Amino acid sequence: MILGSLSATSFTNWLWYRSKKAYLLLIPFEYLYKMIVSLKQKKERAQAKPFPVPVVVVGNITVGGTGKSPVVIALVSYLRTQGYSPGIVSRGYGGKRPDRAQPLPVTPNSDPCRVGDEPVMIAAATGCPVVVASDRVRAVNELLAIYPECNIVISDDGLQHYRLWWDVAICVVDAQRRFGNEHCLPAGPLREPVTALHDMDFVITTGSVDADVVLKPQAWVSLGHAEEEALDFFSGKTVHAVAGIAHPERFFETLRSQHIQVIPHAFPDHYFFSKKDLMFDDECPVVMTQKDAVKCKNFFKSDDVKVGYLRMQAELSVSFKENIIKAILPFKKNNT
Repeated sequence: MILGSLSATSFTNWLWYRSKKAYLLLIPFEYLYKMIVSLKQKKERAQAKPFPVPVVVVGNITVGGTGKSPVVIALVSYLRTQGYSPGIVSRGYGGKRPDRAQPLPVTPNSDPCRVGDEPVMIAAATGCPVVVASDRVRAVNELLAIYPECNIVISDDGLQHYRLWWDVAICVVDAQRRFGNEHCLPAGPLREPVTALHDMDFVITTGSVDADVVLKPQAWVSLGHAEEEALDFFSGKTVHAVAGIAHPERFFETLRSQHIQVIPHAFPDHYFFSKKDLMFDDECPVVMTQKDAVKCKNFFKSDDVKVGYLRMQAELSVSFKENIIKAILPFKKNNT
C-alpha cells in the first residue's frame, strides 16, 4: 500500500512537472474539471456571507504541500504582537471520524487520527484556539461561539472552499516547483487556473533562500522527553530520516544542509505511522518532521531509542508583515 502510494506520487510528479507531452492525453478531462469547478464557484460564492471578524485564508492553487501551515504559525505569532487574538480553522485532512463536517476543537493532545496531523501541530506550536471541519463555514462559526475573544480567524487552506467568506486571501507558492505545466487536474497540478491568482490579495513564495517566507531550522526536539538539542547535534552523523509529507526530498535536503548523512525513508503525505515503521536494524538516530512527530510522540517514553524531530520556523518578510496589517485593518474597523 505504501509503495503503491509512493509510486502514484512519483508518476504524477513526473507527469505534471517533467513530462513534455504525456499530459496532453488528459486535456479533455481537464476541460471537464474546469467546467465543474467554474459551476461550483458560481453557486457557492453566491452563498458566502461575511463573519463578524475578519477571515484570512492561507491556501494554494496546487496539489501538494507548499508550506501553508508554517506560514499560518508565523502569521499567528506576528498578529499577536500587533494586538490581535487569532483563532484557526482547518479541514483536518487525514483525520478519520464519522462526520468530518461537524466542527471539533483541537488541542495539542488531540488524536491526529481523528482531527488530522497538521491541526494538532498548529495547536501545539501556537497555543491558539483551533477548530477543524470539512465545512469551513461551520468551523468558523463554532470557533467564534466557543472562543468569543478571537477577533480574527486564520483558515489553514480553504481557497477552494467557496462558501467560506474571506476578507484577505494569501496564496502560498512553492518557489522551486511553482505551477508545474500550468494545467489543471488531472493533466496538471492546479486546483484552479493560474488566472485565479488575480483574485488573491497576496501571492507569496516558500522553499528557497530568497522566498517571501523562509523556513529555517531551529533545534532538535526529542520525542522521548521533549528536550531540545542544538542545531549541530547531529552534524557529521548518519541518521534515518523519516518524512510523511508531500515533498519529502525537501526535508532530506534540509538535513544534508546541516552536514548530516541521510538514510532517507519517504512515506505518503499524512501517513499514520506505527512504531514498527521507526525501528531499524542499527543504532543510527531517527529524525522526522514536526508534522510527523505529532503522530509518533506516544511511541517513545524514554531514551531507549533516540527519535526526534527538527523544529522549523517560518520567517515572514518585513514587507509582507507591513502589508498584511494594512490589508486587515479596514476589516477590523468595520467588523469589530
